[in-house]
Amino acid sequence: MKKFDSTLYFITDSSGFEEEEFLCRVEAALDGGATMLQLREKERSTREYLSLAKKVHAVSQRYGVPLIIDDRVDVALAADAEGVHLGQSDMPVDIARRIFGGNRIIGATAKTVEQAETAVRLGADYLGVGAIYPTTTKVKTVLTSTDTLDKICKAVDIPVNAIGGLNCGNIDILRGIGISGICAVSAIMKADDPKRAAAELKAAAIGILQNAK
Repeated sequence: MKKFDSTLYFITDSSGFEEEEFLCRVEAALDGGATMLQLREKERSTREYLSLAKKVHAVSQRYGVPLIIDDRVDVALAADAEGVHLGQSDMPVDIARRIFGGNRIIGATAKTVEQAETAVRLGADYLGVGAIYPTTTKVKTVLTSTDTLDKICKAVDIPVNAIGGLNCGNIDILRGIGISGICAVSAIMKADDPKRAAAELKAAAIGILQNAK
């Protein structure tokens, strides 16, 4: 299995930002301690997605943080990203693995124990489980209970990250659940100071994780 640290998995949202400001916020989050970075672009064309991915990758490489491309194996390969994240309606994990090779990271979204176990069997390296809380992103979300999250963590032997509306004020609900980290979008992306927001959220996540196992 590839080595990676998913303690603070930062997912981008470029809506409402000019490219320069967006890249500055991404870098600030990495400077604040984000340990993984997912570029999520649901609306861009393939060329636009690839162009931005290359620019974001140049930033993430300076911090030694793996770049995960949301949904698109082709963009991930073309940008030489470290990984790809696949939802339930995206390319199946096993086919992505065949194309992507064994040395890159493949993450998968799971909302049930069955989905989680299937993703593991097909070769996923980590799972994103949620949404724990309603989100303000444009991504369609279905809420996942902490009970289901806990069952998923106990059913699989790969890292599980909680996602969905998480911030410093509400992640205590995850205490005692065997997650490997948390995913954050708006809590960092929309913060007045993304660097500080990332640092504070990472510290809070570490406090939760110390009691997770």
